[in-house]
Amino acid sequence: MRILLVSQMYPGDSEPDYGVFVRGLEQALAARGHTIERAVLTSRGGGKAKYVRLAVRTLSAARRFRPDVVYAHFLVPTGLIAALVSRAPLVVTAHGQDVANIGSMPGVHAATSAVLRRATAVIAVSDYLRRELEAKVAAARGKTQVVDSGVDLERFSPSPPPDGPPAFLCLGSLTERKNVLRLARAFELLDEGTLTFAGDGPLRSELEGRERVRLLGAVPYERIPGLIAESHVVCQPSLVEPFGQALLEGMACGRSVVGTRVGGPPEFVPPEAGILVDPLDQEAITAALRAAAELPRPNLAARAAAERHDLNEQARRVEQILLAARDRRA
Repeated sequence: MRILLVSQMYPGDSEPDYGVFVRGLEQALAARGHTIERAVLTSRGGGKAKYVRLAVRTLSAARRFRPDVVYAHFLVPTGLIAALVSRAPLVVTAHGQDVANIGSMPGVHAATSAVLRRATAVIAVSDYLRRELEAKVAAARGKTQVVDSGVDLERFSPSPPPDGPPAFLCLGSLTERKNVLRLARAFELLDEGTLTFAGDGPLRSELEGRERVRLLGAVPYERIPGLIAESHVVCQPSLVEPFGQALLEGMACGRSVVGTRVGGPPEFVPPEAGILVDPLDQEAITAALRAAAELPRPNLAARAAAERHDLNEQARRVEQILLAARDRRA
């Protein structure tokens, strides 16, 4: 099958962590024997003009490559671009912010409705996100399937835990949605351990100077498995998490997790793998950190739960959706 992959997020030389979940799925599809052409953006910068460049790249690739199916990541603007520039069957994956934007940004609801009407199939990375999308846009109802981004079980594999007091790791941007300030305050109520933030963002200055808190800034994706190996617990008590990729990667490494009850984590984090909390309850986060640190090290139940989300199996499921879209047109 000839697949044109279109994405507004894809790793590049300057930002190797940008959209790594898209590349991982692409590589797994290629390993299954499919030919893939890319039209992607590899940088967060560039303003709205970058989407014009993406449209030009997508049109050029569609004319040159003549795909059997177009596979777009993110509903708007990527899905809209893909819908407009190619007549091939369209499959589009919703990842989270693209659904949150519906109703909060002018024109996004109409654009998303157009994309979903045009799409042969729609994928959401969690059942939570599917419900959100179907509640907002009628065209998604009955057309949306759930397939998460999966985890590379070879890259993220169990390792012996470090010695010493509990080491907590938070992976992600230092933003309000990631709930990093409340996490830091909850951690400060513990009398031991360290908390490491791997990521950057506007709240960095409010985290600096805190005792036993380490700020690494943005780190290359290749370092993430090593950072998880140096930790005991991976934390992501976000205000909302459409899926929770960092938690899944931590679990694959045999680490217990602390996550949010809001969004996708309740769908894949069983009680023996970690603790899910109300992200607005600071005392509950403190208690969760303490309880997660007492779970087995390494946590083999967490690894077993992560294995149900093997990247290769998720690629197989996406493959079936793409093949069905192609065959439906035929």
